[in-house]
Amino acid sequence: MSEMNEIQKSFMKRAVELARYAVENNLGGPFGAVVVKNGIIIGEGYNCVTSADDPTAHAEIVAIRNACRLLGGFQLEDCEIYSSCEPCPMCLGAIYWARPSTVYYGTTRHDAATAGFDDSFIYDELEITGEKRKIPAICLYDPDAVNIFGTWIVKEDKINY
Repeated sequence: MSEMNEIQKSFMKRAVELARYAVENNLGGPFGAVVVKNGIIIGEGYNCVTSADDPTAHAEIVAIRNACRLLGGFQLEDCEIYSSCEPCPMCLGAIYWARPSTVYYGTTRHDAATAGFDDSFIYDELEITGEKRKIPAICLYDPDAVNIFGTWIVKEDKINY
């Protein structure tokens, strides 16, 4: 655990304020996040899973979407993410795809688990082969599904990510 400087405290405070807003307004779980570039918040988000009827509407995902929309791109190069809590596996995946420079979080997934937000089962499931998971993931091998990768490989005007 690291000590926060005053600037980091202000961004973490905003992430926590967003989490509190979500709770107080029955919008979703107690999670908030901000994306910062050059010392300026460029994207904010709070958990709105239940109010948006969207299981992907986690604070980090919402903040990433808002920041990318503002930047006009899908990468968060030279950005930082401040989250009120350690990102879940889904958010962690989105963070890696967005490629910010750093993620800071205010509390751990273990603290979240004590409040009923236990994602340890997802971490456990990732270690199990697809067909043995609680929700089986079964490969129905399809040559056309493989061949689309060949189309992508030779596409000259593709946008890599």
